[in-house]
Amino acid sequence: MRRGTRPPFRCRRRRGDRGRGAAAARPDEVERTPKPGAVPAGGIVILAVPYASAVPVVTRYGDALAGKVIVDIANPFNATADGLTTPDGTSAAQEVAKAAPASAHVVKAFNTIFGHVLAQGRSMDALIAGDDAAAKASVSAFIESLGLRPLDAGGLEMARWLEGAGLLLMGLGRYGVGNYNFALGVSPG
Repeated sequence: MRRGTRPPFRCRRRRGDRGRGAAAARPDEVERTPKPGAVPAGGIVILAVPYASAVPVVTRYGDALAGKVIVDIANPFNATADGLTTPDGTSAAQEVAKAAPASAHVVKAFNTIFGHVLAQGRSMDALIAGDDAAAKASVSAFIESLGLRPLDAGGLEMARWLEGAGLLLMGLGRYGVGNYNFALGVSPG
């Protein structure tokens, strides 16, 4: 698809057969990529839009998101990717949660993994944050089905720090590592 025509909700199967297998094994939880404008049908809905579009998209779909787990992957970077555009004390994920139906549960995930690194199929950590334990367990199971290790960072208030970690990764890619071909991880010790 051309840029700007991607559907706002999708299960991105970037890890080859493992991702397709995960979606096939959990059809009641993960919706396959719908046509643009289609109402999300899965129990887990990945919100794959830029931050500026996230709240308007969630508002547009409104009650169709009731009872669903919404995975926010956005990084609210400014135009030069050296700052965040969210108001102090909040996060993109918290803004999405405010716009979502009360019965929906927002989980922040995947924003600390560069897409091209994820596509390489390496084992890596996926940091998550959310307020609902069952929603985080569902997202964690999905992450594990992709061959990744979910690491729970806490409640949804931690999403602002995960978004800050995304910004840190951009800085490391630009200055510290010299490329964007790396992943953030935790080594138990």
